[in-house]
Amino acid sequence: MKHSKVKDLLNDSRKDYEVTVKGWVRTFRNNQFIALNDGSTIHNLQCVVDFENTNEEILKRINTGTAVSITGNLVESQGAGQKYEIQATKVEILGDCDADKFPMQPKKHSLEFLRENAHLRVRTNAFGAIMRVRSVLSHAVHTYFQEKGFVYVNTPIITGADAEGAGEMFQVTSLPLDKLPKTEEGNIDYKKDFFGKHTNLTVSGQLEAETFAMALGQVYTFGPTFRAENSNTSRHLAEFWMIEPEVAFNDLDANMDLAEDFIQFVIKFTLDKCEDDLKFLETRLTEEEKSKPQADRSEMALLDKLNFVIENNFKRVSYTQAIEILRNSTPNKKKKFQYPIEEWGADLQSEHERFLVEKHFKCPVILFDYPANIKAFYMRLNDNTEPGKETVRAMDILFPGIGEIVGGSQREERYDVLVEKMKKLGIDEEELWWYLDTRRFGSAVHSGFGLGFERLVLFVTGMTNIRDVIPFPRTPQNAEF
Repeated sequence: MKHSKVKDLLNDSRKDYEVTVKGWVRTFRNNQFIALNDGSTIHNLQCVVDFENTNEEILKRINTGTAVSITGNLVESQGAGQKYEIQATKVEILGDCDADKFPMQPKKHSLEFLRENAHLRVRTNAFGAIMRVRSVLSHAVHTYFQEKGFVYVNTPIITGADAEGAGEMFQVTSLPLDKLPKTEEGNIDYKKDFFGKHTNLTVSGQLEAETFAMALGQVYTFGPTFRAENSNTSRHLAEFWMIEPEVAFNDLDANMDLAEDFIQFVIKFTLDKCEDDLKFLETRLTEEEKSKPQADRSEMALLDKLNFVIENNFKRVSYTQAIEILRNSTPNKKKKFQYPIEEWGADLQSEHERFLVEKHFKCPVILFDYPANIKAFYMRLNDNTEPGKETVRAMDILFPGIGEIVGGSQREERYDVLVEKMKKLGIDEEELWWYLDTRRFGSAVHSGFGLGFERLVLFVTGMTNIRDVIPFPRTPQNAEF
């Protein structure tokens, strides 16, 4: 007999008919009441066992975590707490679970403990909810771009180009590390490597996406990216997913419009589809924050915060304006910032970004027109900037609790300016000959941005550590599972 999903049964308008459900036991009370969950919803389905007419050996095997198949009549529940329940006529054990050894007992576990059991943590209410929200957010990303006529492009994971110029990349090689081939000069001979050159895992699909935008008009990537950055913070991962649209003929203003519209769409889409999971996560966050000092608690409940982002325009502020605000701020004057703001040209840290969003403007902020020397080579140089204070058409979107969630720019479309910038930074023109070709053959104004998907999931779920919104986190000294 085909089995039903718990979510469908709880939303069913019919009753008094026979169904079969399969799932995992969350709790088993009084040798009679099974709380069953199959992952389709945050809610459990109560199954009432006729223990007097059920084999005692079966009853002994029903523990938290046991996989079962239950057949019975779906009826209106006699007890409080649920609309429907199943009066079980048949209970079949599909997979035993040793109650003494199963780590996911029905009690509160620390997030650290759950990270150590990432292969089982998704069986808890919190992580089931987080991963369903993540799935819907992912669907929302594709829905938005597909409905807008964007072309989905799969850019390479292995690359010879460093898009960021950061140098913090994972090297890919098939060379024997204990016996590396050397050139006559004593350097590693990458001509003998699999690809015949030095290659890495990608930090971004942007450069390749730009080439497609200059033919297909509007494209997006959504794939894994890698940073070999030794950052053990609650906002950094070594492997994460990036959403990167690139649009021909868009200037910086159009780029900011696109990013804001996109973020508001995917959050609204997820609010509409994940109401029960988000309500659960809101309650969880409220409980977590009770132990924090009042000043550290969120000013809004989770759903209110998400609706606020959907319903309000993001505040657009130039870097120069932001520096003045920060320089004159109370925390800066009282030396409360770990990195004091003293002069124009400083690279903003997370504490500065969060001050602007959470304390000063109290809404999402888009900063634009950053100093050229703290941004990447491919960002368009602004015209008419004073010597020593050159700025680029960059933009970052800052969110409460997160800091930077989006980084983007109008790209430098002028061949000679781009070549000059690459020379100054020591970037090999021969290595990026194909990228320069897009400026030689039919170049045009174009723009794009990158959004770290996990940071978006972090914001929408109200979680505070990025390791809790990806199935199996990859961080320094940790590649378990």
